[in-house]
Amino acid sequence: MSVIEENLVSLLQPVIEDQGFELVRLRVTGKKQVVLQIMAERPDGMMTAQNCADLSRVISGILEEADPIEAAYILEVSSPGIDRPLTRLKDFERWQGFAAKLELVHLVENRKRFKGVLAGIDGETICFDIEGEEETALIPFHLIAKAQLILTDDLVRESLRAAKEAEKNSIPEADISASPKT
Repeated sequence: MSVIEENLVSLLQPVIEDQGFELVRLRVTGKKQVVLQIMAERPDGMMTAQNCADLSRVISGILEEADPIEAAYILEVSSPGIDRPLTRLKDFERWQGFAAKLELVHLVENRKRFKGVLAGIDGETICFDIEGEEETALIPFHLIAKAQLILTDDLVRESLRAAKEAEKNSIPEADISASPKT
């Protein structure tokens, strides 16, 4: 993570959490056109288009006031998506049993990239069943440069199930703003 990204995380993560979301990833890309990409989600793993718009408005106000990026930039606030990046230890635990691809910060047995199935975590170590290997690999979290779920039918089914469950358990917005009856 670059210095500017670290500074932006320090500035924005508390604001994102105050709004009831969790920061999944923050990235600054581009040279001619700078893009600040923020991926966030609710604690239940969901993120609606309205959630993105609401969070974008709050973040825009903070960025306008703090002015942490020297160049002109585009702000993108989005959900992690179905084939989401895995950026936190809890992501590896939450998505245990699903196919993923990992890229390490350096070569291990002449390879940096691996595909397989997430097998949970053990402390700060990712347990990963690598395609073609019999034993579960134990990979220290700090050695993972990039990780992402692989889009499969099982992943789509689970995402749809989780969305339906979250919708069933959510309180309609009209009920939140309604005053109590006396």
